[in-house]
Amino acid sequence: MKFRVKGAVGLIAASTLLLAACSGGDDNSGSDSNEPFTMTFQSLSDQPGAIAATEEIVAAWNTANPDRQVEIVPAGWDGVYDKLVTQFNGDAAPDIIHYETASIIPFAADGYIADLSEHITDEVKNDVDQGVWDSVTVDGKIIAVPTEMQSYMAFANKKILEDAGVEIPTGDTMTWDQLRDIAKKTTNSDHYGLAWGLKNPTAAFMSLGLGFDGTYFSGTGDDVTFKVDAGELEVPKRVGEMAFDDKSIDPISLTQSGSEVLATFYGGKAAMTVQGSYQAANMVKDAPADIDWIVLPPLEGTVSANQAANPQTLSVNIDSAHVDAAAEFIMFFTSGENVAKLNKADALIPASKSARDIIATETQGKDGWDMTLKSGQNLTSAPFLFVNKYTQWKETVATPNFQKFLAQEIDLNQLGAELNTGWEQVSR
Repeated sequence: MKFRVKGAVGLIAASTLLLAACSGGDDNSGSDSNEPFTMTFQSLSDQPGAIAATEEIVAAWNTANPDRQVEIVPAGWDGVYDKLVTQFNGDAAPDIIHYETASIIPFAADGYIADLSEHITDEVKNDVDQGVWDSVTVDGKIIAVPTEMQSYMAFANKKILEDAGVEIPTGDTMTWDQLRDIAKKTTNSDHYGLAWGLKNPTAAFMSLGLGFDGTYFSGTGDDVTFKVDAGELEVPKRVGEMAFDDKSIDPISLTQSGSEVLATFYGGKAAMTVQGSYQAANMVKDAPADIDWIVLPPLEGTVSANQAANPQTLSVNIDSAHVDAAAEFIMFFTSGENVAKLNKADALIPASKSARDIIATETQGKDGWDMTLKSGQNLTSAPFLFVNKYTQWKETVATPNFQKFLAQEIDLNQLGAELNTGWEQVSR
């Protein structure tokens, strides 16, 4: 990505987390303000239901706004970061950008993304939890509007649990001790208590670690303090106890992806599986008819049931000729009714409370929606989203060392030491 000079802000380096101060508060449409125009909307929706929902929402906008049309530009998730780099460098970026928090922040740092703070209506502002707004706020400026989120949830084979005499949790949350107890009780010669795809464990460990106040980072950009204490190591510690001491986690699953583990769960070889909440949509389609699968309450650590919010988002290209109109479209797109329509199709968690209420009413909790929606109340901003070298540390230090721990090549103390040493090397 290139450096940019944006008005009074001056040169903004990609390594900072400052948003350009001269964001498009005024519509830059010039003579277009009195003439019809079309805005481009680069959408990453790739599931049939989500594509249809997006097209329906855009069609409704276009019908109501004949002089301010929106054209969908389909783009898959694969390679979209590099594509956006090329588009911005070539002054060919779309007006409206669909992405996710962790990935849009670097573009905001380079001054490519408009500040939407003054465009957010009170209705939309009050409809989203502050912790989620924090995840899309950089240097006091809102650089994106959140739409869809996911959490990590425990899915269970109800019959296996009942046959083992397990009292199935039904509250707002479930403790890790409850998860461990259920896994132990349902482990026998026929199946493991839990299959957890931890081939790439960093996201799950760090997200769920917030429940133990395991933040790893404080600060933003390069001005960061890093720590690995008991809270940061609590999730791998508990997973290790279940896998190595209780032997209630299928060891093969520790080397598999979440999707690969589903076959084990579908085959009745595991009583439970921890997955991204969106997997409920796949279970609706693919789970054998004889499996009565359920979603257990969100996991709660010793401090909270918080998980990291890395929502999908909508942003505006700061160089768009129609910043105001693009922001207004985003307000339309993120109404409770529209967000509910999109998230129901994607089996994701709406960022807005009103959309969650709509889905709760429409689904009556079926297909795990009751517990999945509860987890949405605990999604909050995560410190690592705002750390410049987080991705490098994650890929070169955290993931390989978490994998070594799960392979029992290093113990918990060695894991902590490696994570610390690795950060020191990366951050030099």
